[in-house]
Amino acid sequence: MVAVLRPRTQGQHDVLFDKVQPYTAFPKVVKGPTVWQAEQFRSRRDLWTKRWSPEHIHELEEAYSMFKASRLPITAITKDTFPLPAGVTDFLRSIRALIVDGPGFILIEGLPVEHWPIEKTAAVYLAIGTIFGNTLSQNHKGHVLGHVKDLGNDPTQTHKVRIYSTAARQFFHTDAADIVGLLCLHKAKEGGESDVVSAHHLWNTLQAERPDVAELLVRPNWYFDRKGEVSEEQNGWVQKSVFYFHEGKVLSHYDPYFVKSIGRHVDAGLIPGHSRKQLEAIEILEQTAQRLALHMVLKVGDLQFVADTHVFHARTAYTDYAPPAPRRHLLRLWLATPESQGGWQRPFKDSAHEKRGGIQVNDQEETCPLDAE
Repeated sequence: MVAVLRPRTQGQHDVLFDKVQPYTAFPKVVKGPTVWQAEQFRSRRDLWTKRWSPEHIHELEEAYSMFKASRLPITAITKDTFPLPAGVTDFLRSIRALIVDGPGFILIEGLPVEHWPIEKTAAVYLAIGTIFGNTLSQNHKGHVLGHVKDLGNDPTQTHKVRIYSTAARQFFHTDAADIVGLLCLHKAKEGGESDVVSAHHLWNTLQAERPDVAELLVRPNWYFDRKGEVSEEQNGWVQKSVFYFHEGKVLSHYDPYFVKSIGRHVDAGLIPGHSRKQLEAIEILEQTAQRLALHMVLKVGDLQFVADTHVFHARTAYTDYAPPAPRRHLLRLWLATPESQGGWQRPFKDSAHEKRGGIQVNDQEETCPLDAE
């Protein structure tokens, strides 16, 4: 078996404070294809929904057979070790352009996951991801294939529980990546539905309705908890803004669960708490996002890609079917689209790195579990 050497996920960092632009430098109105309103898409599902053709599925299956014959582990999947044929590659590249520099979300229907073993589904999914970017570790265990599934964890234990391992509502947020992919294996009995909103339309709305809130969100005095996923010589938090204006683009990075779980660091006198006005600002951010959002439901075999740079996404709370029926289960990818691959420049020290972002703890190797753990 040939060893495949891969660079490490870079993890989370404080913003480069000398790169932070003041509120007065931000545009009052962002324009372009990244700005959209839900009304544009509600009656035009064809604008944001694609479907695999029989030829695409055949190409994916043929490519998987060749990869399986190589006997490489799925952690070794790259464009070189699992090359996709031209037809499906061109299809995915056209979608990638819409994610990186367009509306920033897409739904691809019809991957036959109910007919494939999990090993095949996981490998094909990772290979699809290579067209969009470079896989990132999503937690301290090095998972490059994540599992969104209720493990019975208590969502109120915000300082140590990642919300994707619960059935609780996920409020509007971005992930620690450039693109997030979600592939539906099993649906919930009720709930677990998806909402997306253009971060640029959200910004424009805040600028028009609550510029005071917009001004607070661009200050680099927001603390994001690492939830215990900390390398040696790192703080247990990072300091950032919610919105940035960098190299001519407004981009965002935000998750309320990581903002609201810093209490133990505040109590220890390590960092200041967020002010009343800051907490009010993120409540207004959430309320505005809910008002502007596009709602969608993922069916089994549906694959959603979302740009974390300029789209916020959320999930409703859900209830699973009673055993022995399978629980709601989505496979998740975090993908980096570095500058060398046309990704947006970011005001962080790893902006040019091919595996920028993600979560990396010490020298943890990448792992690819086939179920939640």
